[in-house]
Amino acid sequence: MKQLITTLSESKIAYLINEPMSAHTTFKIGGAADILITVRTIGELQTAVNACRDSGIPFMLLGNGSNLLVSDDGIEGAAIVLDGDFKEISVDGCVITSGAGAKLSRLCTVALEHGLSGLEFAYGIPGSVGGAMFMNAGAYGGEMKDVALSVTALTPGGEVHEVAAADMRLGYRTSVFKTSGDIILFSKYNLHTDDKEAIRARMDDVMNRRKSKQPLEYPSAGSVFKRPEGAYAGTLIEQCGLKGKTIGGAQVSEKHAGFIINIGGATCSDVMNLVKLVQDTVREKTGYFLEREIIRTGR
Repeated sequence: MKQLITTLSESKIAYLINEPMSAHTTFKIGGAADILITVRTIGELQTAVNACRDSGIPFMLLGNGSNLLVSDDGIEGAAIVLDGDFKEISVDGCVITSGAGAKLSRLCTVALEHGLSGLEFAYGIPGSVGGAMFMNAGAYGGEMKDVALSVTALTPGGEVHEVAAADMRLGYRTSVFKTSGDIILFSKYNLHTDDKEAIRARMDDVMNRRKSKQPLEYPSAGSVFKRPEGAYAGTLIEQCGLKGKTIGGAQVSEKHAGFIINIGGATCSDVMNLVKLVQDTVREKTGYFLEREIIRTGR
């Protein structure tokens, strides 16, 4: 760790030691990362990644923390946050380019400002653009794969390369980036022009549906489970009488059973125990196995 800190300091790369992940996740849960590194350019990212590898320190990329459940014992090694250049968004005709660190909701707003349609479905998804591509985020009939053109990524070997949408293996909540080891840096989307008021109306409709159906007033990580084939996770959980079921500070939302919320002081253990209870009960009573969508990470 000393060697890593020396390299970061010499390169003027910002970092924090023993930074609590509860402050960086929408669940408001998680112990400390050994070190949180904030990079602003591709060069700084390459320096940080190489320094971690040279020091034998594991690292992970941290987006908006909206689909993440971090261990109560924190994260061994480094969590790397993309800032600076990675939050820039630019528009060229119907093509919009975004840094991986930008918020997805901001990308939607920039598209609206330029009269570009195609990302309305994503409005209100509380993640980063990089995280949305990593997971092929989707809602209300749309997915990132519907508009994705390409991604600029950093390979495990330190090379910057382009990945075309056809090579991303974008599927239901998955992409090639889950296994390739590539770090998403920037992504491009092909949109189409439309009336701004029409776009705004669709975005408002999506947001109103979210507010009416989802427990946005509580910390959570969104939908906990993937949609099983032929059914809906929330419906199955509700049918099993699990709405409101609570373990510690974690509760199956009474508003939407597909969400587990932090009603106060929830731990990672509380959430994982509740996840297992839900999975076991649903499988026993309905025959369906609910696969977890949220990513559990850390020690």
